[in-house]
Amino acid sequence: MGLGGKIALGCGGLVVLLVVLGLGMMGSYNGLNSLSQAVDAQWGQVENVYQRRSDLVPNLVATVKGAAAFEKDTFTAVTEARAKVGQVSTGGKAPGSPEAMANFQKAQEGLGSALSGLLVVVEKYPDLKATQNFRDLQAQLEGTENRIAVERMRFNQAAQAFNTRRNSFPTVMLVGFFGDRFRERAYFKAQPGADVAPKVAF
Repeated sequence: MGLGGKIALGCGGLVVLLVVLGLGMMGSYNGLNSLSQAVDAQWGQVENVYQRRSDLVPNLVATVKGAAAFEKDTFTAVTEARAKVGQVSTGGKAPGSPEAMANFQKAQEGLGSALSGLLVVVEKYPDLKATQNFRDLQAQLEGTENRIAVERMRFNQAAQAFNTRRNSFPTVMLVGFFGDRFRERAYFKAQPGADVAPKVAF
């Protein structure tokens, strides 16, 4: 084989190598993009159920207020917590950093805590607990809390799938070329003390 043939063979091999690398990069990018979209879609579900809970709050407060007019501090706490939730916006996408996720989660936990306080107040008013309207709202709230738990779990699963692909070889070598577009996704974490069984008193 002459020199020209060797050069042509070397160039052909280089072209094949570049095509294989290009296809590999394209496949990694497309796979990450698909998983990233799945995380954001699941985040939309999380926001949806949290919004449902937030929408129930005014009706619940109005129902309780009629029977428990003297519990002003409790109503104020619920209203303020709901307002804080409204101030934490993610722009429809999953939080891009652990800090943003922590801020979102802190606001939601504040509302959850305030609602728990409201339901404790209700225990002092048996007539209120007996009304159909209150029972319906309480059932809706309990159902929403269950949905929140399910959607948070699904979000964590989607984030884990994305993070696993992102941090696998050779994809991990490519993510730096795309800046923050394929940043590692944060997870929902349990509240401090969640590992201790709560004491329930009736």
